[in-house]
Amino acid sequence: MFLESKKTSLYGLLIFVLLFETCICEGTDLITTGQTLSGNETISSANGTFELGFFTPGKSRNYYIGIWYKNSANKTVVWVANRNHPVSNPYNSELKLFPNGNLALLNESRIQIWSSNSTAEKDNSSLAILFDNGNFMTRDTQDSSNIIWQSFDYPTDNWLPGGGKVGYNKIKKEKIYLTPWKNAENPAPSIFSLEVEPNGTSHNLFYNRTIQYWSTGDWTGKSFVLVPEIDRNPLISNLQYITNVNESKFTYDIGIPKVLTRFMIDTTGQLKQFIFRDGQWISYWTRPDQCEVLKYCGAFGICNQLKAPFCTCLKEYEPKVSKNWALGDHTDGCIRPSFRCGVGKGKDKFYSIKNMRFSFQDAGDSHSLDVESDKECKSACLSDCSCTGYVFNGGKCVVWNGEVYNLQELASDDSRGSVFHVRITKSGSDRKTSVWIVVGAIGGSFILLGMVAMVILQLRKQKVGRYNGAEGDLTLFKYKDISKSTKDFSEKLGEGGFGTVFRGTLPNSRDIAVKRLKNLKQGEKQFRTEVSTIGQIQHINLVRLQGFCIEGEKRLLVFDYMKNGSLENHLFRQNSDVFLDWKARYNIMIGTARGLNYLHEKCRDCIIHCDIKPDNILLDEEFNAKVGDFGLAKLLGREFSRVLTTIRGTRGYLAPEWISGEAITAKADVFSYGNLLFEIISGRRNRDLLDDGDYFPALVAEKLSKGEDVLNMLDQKLEGDADSSEVTRACKVACWCIQDDEKNRPAMGLVLQILEGISEVGIPPIPRFLQGFIGDNKFQTIVYQHQTFDTTTYNS
Repeated sequence: MFLESKKTSLYGLLIFVLLFETCICEGTDLITTGQTLSGNETISSANGTFELGFFTPGKSRNYYIGIWYKNSANKTVVWVANRNHPVSNPYNSELKLFPNGNLALLNESRIQIWSSNSTAEKDNSSLAILFDNGNFMTRDTQDSSNIIWQSFDYPTDNWLPGGGKVGYNKIKKEKIYLTPWKNAENPAPSIFSLEVEPNGTSHNLFYNRTIQYWSTGDWTGKSFVLVPEIDRNPLISNLQYITNVNESKFTYDIGIPKVLTRFMIDTTGQLKQFIFRDGQWISYWTRPDQCEVLKYCGAFGICNQLKAPFCTCLKEYEPKVSKNWALGDHTDGCIRPSFRCGVGKGKDKFYSIKNMRFSFQDAGDSHSLDVESDKECKSACLSDCSCTGYVFNGGKCVVWNGEVYNLQELASDDSRGSVFHVRITKSGSDRKTSVWIVVGAIGGSFILLGMVAMVILQLRKQKVGRYNGAEGDLTLFKYKDISKSTKDFSEKLGEGGFGTVFRGTLPNSRDIAVKRLKNLKQGEKQFRTEVSTIGQIQHINLVRLQGFCIEGEKRLLVFDYMKNGSLENHLFRQNSDVFLDWKARYNIMIGTARGLNYLHEKCRDCIIHCDIKPDNILLDEEFNAKVGDFGLAKLLGREFSRVLTTIRGTRGYLAPEWISGEAITAKADVFSYGNLLFEIISGRRNRDLLDDGDYFPALVAEKLSKGEDVLNMLDQKLEGDADSSEVTRACKVACWCIQDDEKNRPAMGLVLQILEGISEVGIPPIPRFLQGFIGDNKFQTIVYQHQTFDTTTYNS
């Protein structure tokens, strides 16, 4: 009986093992000894955050073993095993945990193409498990502290919270570092890396693992010397440096429960922090600026931080690998398809590019020449077939032989720029022109020339010239063309302090909004400069400038047309056929905050809008908010503050510093934004009293101070159908934004974090200029409404 029982038990065990060797049970988080994973089989961490299995990136036909966030709409991969060795058929390939504790990937031919190179103390004593922090680990089945191998020791491009690390393995004498994917379809290691030196504490970005181009500076115990803001980052907590006999490492934890965040080194060569919101990953923090990444645009590539895409090729050059450029990888650089050196024969010339800067010393094979003029410098380059370009600046001649790197195009007013002369062949256009003249003379091709002339004439009637300024590429419209497109300015869309807006349609059927400006005192040159600056600024929550017109005293700007008009149309007008529910309103609040945050903190120079109100918040086809009229304050010149106080419709939005004469900063926009929020919440203008004579902002501030519910403060048309936590958050933000002292108002970046639920905010104090509207001390007339600010109340 004992023998029969033993045989039955062994038989059952054999069946158990065979079953587990052929399938992965759905929902499991581990792989046991002898078990394999192939095809579309996956394992998931216990709480369902992470998943491991085969994946294929983008449109690639290659497959890899990786770990990704399971609930992300786009499969966000955080770790890859076989980065350099993909498989073509995952169903005939398998990830297997061998009895000796080695985890290996076998391809279609059962050849091992990746392995953990690990060994357990004894056979059949290990298992592989995927944890909720994204760590994939093989460990002893009996002793969970006996770690055989783990993915956190071999990260790819992501540094995850809750145990992920960068640092140095003292036992193996190896760095624990990050390398980005080559591009969106190829997870093979790129040329960039994020590393911590064995005896240091700074995080450094390297090119080719040898040349450092950015650093956090040393660790202070709370933050980094060159990145002090990390200590105030609400998304992370417990950032610490740990060192022991085995390793030295940096780790961190999630700062806000249930709010996912991660750091990664992107294909751009930048270190980025992302936050997961509304089903997608949003960039929260990035260092360094794109054009500060060493050789990001490769050889003969130009980087321009103010344009998209950032990288372009020099004249007569083209991307070396077009497919990689299309996928966002520019490191291959540019090549010249053909070039014949014409020394002394006048066949070569130079194309001059203004405002160029060489971002790093490593800009290629360059050397200085002892010459005294630009002409001599140019001649020296022409006499050498290997010379590809030169710069003559401040009496110094520098020539390049071979490849040129780290070319950065700066703004026209940036004093760091020089003129770079790149060597090109004389364009074939001259020769082609001569040929056509001869052919025309011989062949009598007057008909052809006539047709060309007719086409040119027609184009001139329909279209406009181009203004190719150093700051961007805007269309220079003729006044008669704009007049025709707007039907002699017959369809008026609105009017404000900057001018009147009309609807128009271009010959290509594209709708436009034309703003005819007034009160301008600038000359043509200054106007072009300011407009080109506005034209550089592009963001999803800002109205895009297409072009402009300047003829005599006429000044017009041409913008994208917003189908759903302004926020003012739908909030206050009874004839609006659109009902903005709470979700739409809250998205408008967030979109407006994003646009202002970009103007204040992301542009090369801080841009203060100066006129935030519902009229200047435009809505596209999907009711996404787009801030309009940004940058126009500067066009009005220094007298803007005086003009603004008389602008119709602006009362109720001006910060007190406009009246007191104090310096105007971005916090003036914050004040206006706070008043805008009150109007979005209530659905009525702030300057209008409530039915019982109360002043809405004051009533909200009073309710918050008493800890009372503010949901009943909503626009009655919403019938209370709103997220109460969002309403409370919006009311708090609004009250903080309108604080008397600008130092107490939050920056737009913090406003955005609060609205998105990233940061918490306390109860705001009641601003002093509102205290007169509360309780028995209500003013009989609303001083604030008329922007007079009773000084005895405000300054007390």
